[in-house]
Amino acid sequence: MRAMSRPDSVMNHRKPTLFIVSDGRGDTCNQLTKAALVQFGHHECNLVRFSDVRTADEVRQIVYKAVEQHAMIFYTLVADTTRAAMDESARTFLIPTVDIMGPLLSAIHDRLKWEPTGTPGLLYSSERENFDRQVAIDYTLKHDDGQRPDELDAADVVLVGVSRASKSSTCFYLAYAGVKAANVPLLPGVAPLPQLLALDPEVVVGLRVNVMRLMTVRAARASYMGLRESDSYIDKRAIAREVIEVNRQMDRRGWRSLDVSYMAIEEIAKNVMRLRDLKGWIPL
Repeated sequence: MRAMSRPDSVMNHRKPTLFIVSDGRGDTCNQLTKAALVQFGHHECNLVRFSDVRTADEVRQIVYKAVEQHAMIFYTLVADTTRAAMDESARTFLIPTVDIMGPLLSAIHDRLKWEPTGTPGLLYSSERENFDRQVAIDYTLKHDDGQRPDELDAADVVLVGVSRASKSSTCFYLAYAGVKAANVPLLPGVAPLPQLLALDPEVVVGLRVNVMRLMTVRAARASYMGLRESDSYIDKRAIAREVIEVNRQMDRRGWRSLDVSYMAIEEIAKNVMRLRDLKGWIPL
């Protein structure tokens, strides 16, 4: 028996599929396609992204999938081989495509008489510094003051120490330098987080502060918070016990540390990077 074709009314109600194909990350193609879709109101599409497409065979496989899913292809390919493969395969299977990068390359070539290099991924390479910075800032914001401990193993460095030892401010300075930095407070009488103890000791850096300096910093904080002088947060003996115990924890775990009592934030950050041997990052 001959299979009945699906009525056009049913086909029209199916959410259309658009393929985003790029020899880089695909962000440019994806954003431009979304910008165009916004002009069509509340109609929805399935966006399927294919990144790092570098060979003609990969292009052909994507076109075959487009045939199966009745998809339209939007692409940013700069290499001659992949562009030719897309053009040939799309014409063979009658797949509609939009070459987003092609007209731009042609216009620049015609006007300036420059030859494109045809090298994939150059945009990401040229903007990698900014990209790494944004990733690091996002990570540091989410992992301040012991948050999300299960993700500490993704950090480039984890700072530990008593409260008001400049952990957070140093982490944010490091993040701006492209370093994924987390910080975890150490508390007297409380065992360190198991996720912290599971890390390679080389990743952890302790920030030490002497008693008098910590008293001064906390006194300023206490005044703002309206704490009483008898509060253990600013009591000299309580602070001394806290500093001694936390320093012993660092020594016991084999964590390298810095005395940051009279260091500026940028100086702390620079020394942390030196201890972690984070070479090649954005200069401080």
